[in-house]
Amino acid sequence: MDMDDEALIPLSALQHYLYCPRQCALIHVEQLWAESQHTGEGRLLHDKADKPKMERRKGVRTVTAMPLAQPLLGITGVADVVEFHMGEDGVERPYPVEYKRGRPKPHQADEVQLCAQALCLEHMLNCQIPEGALYYGETRRRIVVSFDEALRSLTCQTIEATRAMVASGHTPSATYSAKLCDNCSLLDLCQPRLLHRGESVQHWLRAQLKGE
Repeated sequence: MDMDDEALIPLSALQHYLYCPRQCALIHVEQLWAESQHTGEGRLLHDKADKPKMERRKGVRTVTAMPLAQPLLGITGVADVVEFHMGEDGVERPYPVEYKRGRPKPHQADEVQLCAQALCLEHMLNCQIPEGALYYGETRRRIVVSFDEALRSLTCQTIEATRAMVASGHTPSATYSAKLCDNCSLLDLCQPRLLHRGESVQHWLRAQLKGE
């Protein structure tokens, strides 16, 4: 059954959830955000792909900032780049490309976000997409991502878990991890070292204001 637009979750939420469910809730439940050097660099990297346009060259039609949606799964978003490769049979085949700052990560958050884009494209264009690519700004190289059954299953599980958390309106408890937290732009808002009982950041902010 198709979902209302308001019930759809953004594709970016899936990456946030796999990185840290609490970060995902702060952004998509409590509507909080803070810019950092890392997010700023990522935003600049996306600037080129964020402007909708289309161009053709050497048998490839490239579309940037392409709106995506898969109402049956309840997801929506915008693809950085979708390349349409012309096959020998004269049929165009979509190939999603996601731009990321930095370098490849040890977890699969980027792969899941890209796979979710492919699921949207398959639904919209009634086709099968076997692979796509992640482009990393630091290495300036593409990494080919195969949309195999394992990645598709992980992506669908992540969609369900993210949707359930956002729908619950609950922000997970804070647990400090130097590896994750110190690189998070929401560190000052999250206060993982202080908030260990699951209070919302909004509750903590109100308490700080009352104490001033």
